Amino acid sequence: MYGAKWSRRAALAGVLLAAGLLAGGCGSSRVGFTQTGQGSYYADKFNGRPTASGAIYRPGKMTAAHNTLPFGTRIRVTNVRNGRSVKVTVNDRGPHVAGRIVDVSGKAANQLDLKRAGVVPVRLEVIGAAPRAARR
Repeated sequence: MYGAKWSRRAALAGVLLAAGLLAGGCGSSRVGFTQTGQGSYYADKFNGRPTASGAIYRPGKMTAAHNTLPFGTRIRVTNVRNGRSVKVTVNDRGPHVAGRIVDVSGKAANQLDLKRAGVVPVRLEVIGAAPRAARR
């Protein structure tokens, strides 16, 4: 009887472990994950301020803010209106405006030609998973 009870507990523990690994394994940071929505860019007033990852925001770097992707994740952001795309690294959380999925740095915004419009429809794709040490 003790053996059967132990087997059920071991099986349940195995199922819970597998579910935890799947849920907590940063599934949205897998290469190929895509998302569409509205994109915007950081205002220059944030220059020199720390981001959620601890990095200092620099408008001349190719960085972005995303609400759920792990820090260090490499993404390609494409301006759906003109087809221009950039590769950026997630180092901040945001945007904190409903309906927006990404904020890009000033340099990335210039390359996407989105500064004049301010907000444009974008498509993002994960092209590189974050290094383990960078995930938070």
